[in-house]
Amino acid sequence: MIPFNKPAVTGKEAEYIQDAILNGKLSGDGAYTKKCHEWFEAQFSASKALLTTSCTHALEMAAILAGIKEGDEVIMPSYTFVSTANAFVLRGARIVFVDVRPDTMNMDEKLIEQSITSRTKAIVPVHYAGVSCNMDVIMSIAAKYNLCVIEDAAQGVMSTYQGKYLGTIGHFGCYSFHETKNYNCGEGGALIINDESYIERAEIIREKGTDRSRFFRGQVDKYSWVDMGSSYLPSEINAAFLYAQLEHAEQINNYRLDCWSAYYQGLKALEEKGHLSLPFIPDDCVHNAHMFYIKTANLEVRTRLIDYLKEQGIHSVFHYVPLHSADAGRQFGEMAGEDRYTTTESERLLRLPLYYGLKLDEISKVVQTIQSFYQKE
Repeated sequence: MIPFNKPAVTGKEAEYIQDAILNGKLSGDGAYTKKCHEWFEAQFSASKALLTTSCTHALEMAAILAGIKEGDEVIMPSYTFVSTANAFVLRGARIVFVDVRPDTMNMDEKLIEQSITSRTKAIVPVHYAGVSCNMDVIMSIAAKYNLCVIEDAAQGVMSTYQGKYLGTIGHFGCYSFHETKNYNCGEGGALIINDESYIERAEIIREKGTDRSRFFRGQVDKYSWVDMGSSYLPSEINAAFLYAQLEHAEQINNYRLDCWSAYYQGLKALEEKGHLSLPFIPDDCVHNAHMFYIKTANLEVRTRLIDYLKEQGIHSVFHYVPLHSADAGRQFGEMAGEDRYTTTESERLLRLPLYYGLKLDEISKVVQTIQSFYQKE
């Protein structure tokens, strides 16, 4: 079986975890958490990076920092994971879903402005497959209407838009280090803060609403409860695992890009014959090969292809039932305008195995199996 995913392991994870154990510091914000923060801030020129227990929690922190409250509206694509919406639903917001662009599966930036009302407080672009949304247009609209931009860059670590790293363009950026992501620690995330005025409150929210971070820096002689918050700190074990991966970030990135290119070259002839569609990367985007997907003609063909691949020992997946069509999506939000592409394009999309350590002969097997499928169609 060629699995869909294998969590990346670079070799020093166990060593760093053991080091954290020997140092006797396993709760959050120890030496390895600090190393991770420093890595993101230096690598991405970010004002502040804060590790969290998940991207979900990074989004929840961003929602609190953005002042989202009961009755506010938040604009986002329907084609995303539930965490993107839940973070704002928990604050009492109403979700306004917009259609996607069929070329990138990102939120259609041309539909955002017409979806804004007097209750709109934030725009949440989701960088699908590590390919950036059109952030120039989104940031311009946000400035015009005084809206907060929270980048869901769960899939976008190491990707760039016009030379800027995803997650560092909006007011906040949110990363995921789930085991399915390019860099992982099992479960984990990070909040990137690009407006320095939010940093102090972010530290407080992340530390259960206390000024504990200021206490440890010697800025106050004791810490106390000063704001709302929760426990958003990952353990040092998670941070140690993650740091071992960040040290090899370029190596992992280049490896995945080579895999992505092998798929693209291998399947290009099928696209030219009109059997399927391959991913599109806009000129101003540099992606991180988070995934390789194809689009079949329709849902029926995709279902047959998934079954055929499975028979040949290849695990492929689809994902995201569009949120606006889910029970909770109808309860907590609504589609703005027409669902022209979100549902139909999501039903065509199929993700192929891609992970650090995937071999070129395994990619060849996947490609040849897909070619064999279409020869039978």
